[in-house]
Amino acid sequence: MALDLADDFFASLPELRFHPTAKRIRAFVGGEVVVDSTRAWIVWEPRRVVPSYAVPHDDIRGALVAMTEDAAAVEHVVQIGERRPVLDPRSGFSVHTTPGEAFDISTDAANLAGAAFVPSDPTFDGYAILDFQAFDEWREEDEVLVAHARDPFKTVDTRRSSRRVVVEVAGVTIADSTRSTMLFETFLPTRYYLPREDVRMELLRPTETITACAYKGHASYWSATIDDTVIHDVAWSYAQPHNYATAVKDMLAFFNERVDISVDGEHIERPHTPWS
Repeated sequence: MALDLADDFFASLPELRFHPTAKRIRAFVGGEVVVDSTRAWIVWEPRRVVPSYAVPHDDIRGALVAMTEDAAAVEHVVQIGERRPVLDPRSGFSVHTTPGEAFDISTDAANLAGAAFVPSDPTFDGYAILDFQAFDEWREEDEVLVAHARDPFKTVDTRRSSRRVVVEVAGVTIADSTRSTMLFETFLPTRYYLPREDVRMELLRPTETITACAYKGHASYWSATIDDTVIHDVAWSYAQPHNYATAVKDMLAFFNERVDISVDGEHIERPHTPWS
């Protein structure tokens, strides 16, 4: 019987998974290198779809010190389509879903509380998983990373399209374009990026929200106001996108989950995702 590879991926969610990377991985605190490794692994704890880095203890320029108090651990469970629930990134690093021990990383300059986790699995002997947010900066080779480790099995692809994309909010057309760039990202809905000239910008107001995507960079947001209906942070744009998203620079996309979108007259069903 044929196998849907997405089903295969989600079937492995209960397992502790890893994949070695050939890239040099560095992490900095206060401008100083704390992690420098060419032997890193990309790791997914059970029920995680967003990965972390694990490195040999010898590649950490600091001591692993057993934590004296447990960090607050709150799980945020979300559904992606009809498949099994997963933990989204709001479930912080302190939420561990495999047996192991958490450690502080103590350096001459700082103490990074709970920034390392050593799984009990013998495969990880000599390795520690690291908290991306505990460090000031990460680099793959010489390129700066944001948000989290990059998944080597994830793709982000773009295609220009002349199909007519119409976006409606509360029954009012807010965008109408035959000049979209469609962005396809593994396991996520297609995102329709539209030129600002094809969007009724007078119905949008910028907000202070900024988010970071490991693949696309930092996004700025807009809320839509239609009469008495306000949909907060419903649209976003990348002013300085990373290499995965240069094709959509300064274009606007709307959350399919919160607006009505049609493509060539065919209504796109609102997907069920963490942003619903």
